[in-house]
Amino acid sequence: CSKGHLCKITKNNVSQRETGKGKKRKIRSMEKIKIGKIVNAVALRGEVKVYSYSDRKERYEALKEILVEQKKGFTPYEIQNVRYQKNIVILKLRGVDDRNAAEALKERDIYITEADLPELPDDTFYVRDLIGCEVRDEKNGSVIGKIQDVLQGAAQDVYVITLLSGKETMIPAVAEFVKKVDMAQRIVTVALIPGFIDDEAVRTE
Repeated sequence: CSKGHLCKITKNNVSQRETGKGKKRKIRSMEKIKIGKIVNAVALRGEVKVYSYSDRKERYEALKEILVEQKKGFTPYEIQNVRYQKNIVILKLRGVDDRNAAEALKERDIYITEADLPELPDDTFYVRDLIGCEVRDEKNGSVIGKIQDVLQGAAQDVYVITLLSGKETMIPAVAEFVKKVDMAQRIVTVALIPGFIDDEAVRTE
């Protein structure tokens, strides 16, 4: 799943600048998150068709600009207008005013920076932040493993955990099992039930 997606821990077992064409400026050195790809030009006015990797295509309406990946770095483009064709996002970018200019951006990935990420409500986290977090047993502090992935799309999100033994297990991202997420320490504390893991797959510190 895309690392820009959100993961929500639920409580009831049910989840849930000035820019322009070719204008160069220094992009702050912070992590960039891929949110989509320009797949085609639209009509004659310079609009571009974007395949969005985000689970919320409406996020583009809150953005002032996007970063378009080039062969050497990124070029920022101010978003002038956002509209939709079914699940496809249509963007009008400042400085891209005809079909030729739009087609020049075809097949380019687009990004945002960490500063563009919205503030999240309680018990909701970005998948990219959860991946790699250490998982511990609530009962005795045993290290179980690390979060390898977060599966989404079902009734609830599911953490895919790589155990110390190298095997994998899955834990639903619901409050019954996920007791605490400490992003500062990158530790997720869970309540285990029989069958989640083998006893020999944990390490007690």
